[in-house]
Amino acid sequence: MAKAAKSSSQIVEKKRIEHILITQPKPESDKSPYFDLARKYNVQLEFFPFIRVEGLNAKEFRKQKLDLADFTAVILVSRNAVDHFFRICEEMKFKVSQDMKYFCVTEAVALYLQKFILYRKRKVFFSPDGTSEGLMDVLSKYKDRERFMLPVSENTKNDLSPLLINKGFNFSEAVLYRTVSNEVDTILKKGYDVIVFFSPFSVDTLFQSDPKYKQNGTLIGAFGNTTSKAVEDAGLKLTIKAPAPNTPSMVAALEQFLGETNKVK
Repeated sequence: MAKAAKSSSQIVEKKRIEHILITQPKPESDKSPYFDLARKYNVQLEFFPFIRVEGLNAKEFRKQKLDLADFTAVILVSRNAVDHFFRICEEMKFKVSQDMKYFCVTEAVALYLQKFILYRKRKVFFSPDGTSEGLMDVLSKYKDRERFMLPVSENTKNDLSPLLINKGFNFSEAVLYRTVSNEVDTILKKGYDVIVFFSPFSVDTLFQSDPKYKQNGTLIGAFGNTTSKAVEDAGLKLTIKAPAPNTPSMVAALEQFLGETNKVK
C-alpha cells in the first residue's frame, strides 16, 4: 500500500501542465520565446503584471542629493532600471557622457540599452551567468576605477547592495522608481497549474490579495535569488528556479520543466 501511495504522489507531481500565469506584461513581439514555448509544449500562457512601476520625478530625485555628474558607471539590474535611469537624466537635463560604463545583470538587459545608446562592447558589460555573483566578478575588475550608481526601487530590496558594501565599492543607490501592487483578485480566481514570479514585491501582492493563500497543488516559479527567497519565506514550495547554471532565463527553466512534464511526442 505504501508503494502505491508513493507512486500516486509521483503522478501528482508530474501531472501535465496546461495553464501558466506569468506575472509580467505580455511581450510586445510575437517572436518572444515564451510563445515558442507555449506552442512546443501545448500550454496556455497568461500574462498579468502583479506590479507596476512608477517613476520618481526630478523634485523627488533631488532630495537624495545625488549629482549625476559624479558617476562614471551605472549598474543596471532590470529594464525598469534602464528606463528610469535615462528618464531621470532627461528630466534633469543631464547629458550622459559617451564614456559612461554600463554593468548589467543579464545580457538581455545589456542589449536593451540599444534603445538609448550606441552599443559598444568596450562600455557595456554583463554577468556571464545572469546572477549577481557573476556580475560582481565583472565589476571587481573596475572597482578602483569607477564611481558607480545603482538605480533601485523605493520599496524593494536588491541582491547587489550588500555585496557592493561588503567588497568596499565606491557606489551610491539612486532611488528612481517605486513599485505599486495591481489588483489581482480576479486573475487569481481563474486557477493555474504554475505561477511564475519575478520580484519579491509580486509575492507580497499575492498575499495582499489573499492573506490566507494556499498553493493547493499550484506550482511556483521564481526568477532571481531575492524572489526565490521571498517565495520560500512566505511558506510556499518553490519548484522552478532561475537563473541556474543550465537555465539562465525563466524561459529556459520552464523549457526544462515542461520537457519533463509535457513530453513532446
